[in-house]
Amino acid sequence: MSLTETMKNNLENDLGLQYLVRPASSASNHTKAVILLHGVGSNEQDLFQLAPHFPDDFSVVSPRGPVVLGGGRFAWYEVDFSTCKPEINAEQEAKSRQNILQFIRQVKEKYNLDEVYLGGFSQGAIMSFSIGLTHPELVAGILAFSGRILQEIRPLVQSKTALQQLKVFLSHGTQDSTLPIHFAREAREYLQEAGVQLTYHEQDMGHQISSESIIKIEKLATGIASFSIL
Repeated sequence: MSLTETMKNNLENDLGLQYLVRPASSASNHTKAVILLHGVGSNEQDLFQLAPHFPDDFSVVSPRGPVVLGGGRFAWYEVDFSTCKPEINAEQEAKSRQNILQFIRQVKEKYNLDEVYLGGFSQGAIMSFSIGLTHPELVAGILAFSGRILQEIRPLVQSKTALQQLKVFLSHGTQDSTLPIHFAREAREYLQEAGVQLTYHEQDMGHQISSESIIKIEKLATGIASFSIL
């Protein structure tokens, strides 16, 4: 049986979102998990492939977006790229944000977690920003790959005092034609002003997660207490 078939067979349905999980396989006094959110048109199998790059004392959870696009393709909200600026379905985004918040609480309770990190690619990174900046009490950090910070959530962003413990790793490709690099640079400025603990990384690549980024994930997860990548 292939890895893809195995993951399909292990799709969990007991929480608010369907998801894949790799439970922590080593005991720890401080239980941790990372929840990985896929991009538009993808599914829960995509970022779950990163699970082997996280230490054994991490649970890795990958939920499926609730918006069905067809043919195994899902999203957190629909987006229109026909204009120069991505136009989102704000109602779907707000509903997915509430779904993810509920899901985080459910995962914390089910797996008795002390610490949760939220990460994602593209639209998944966008949702990670939205959750982390508006509810920093729920997540210890954000892993954001090739995303942006929505204007729609900025009135809801918490104070500097509330955000000062939030750790953010932001990676983006300078050749990204889907979400150009100016979104990442603008996010960097916004996050610096917001007072989070930011690690920023640009790479000469397109709209993707590179092998270099994966290596940095491994280093990051190994030294998660400091959340520092040099």
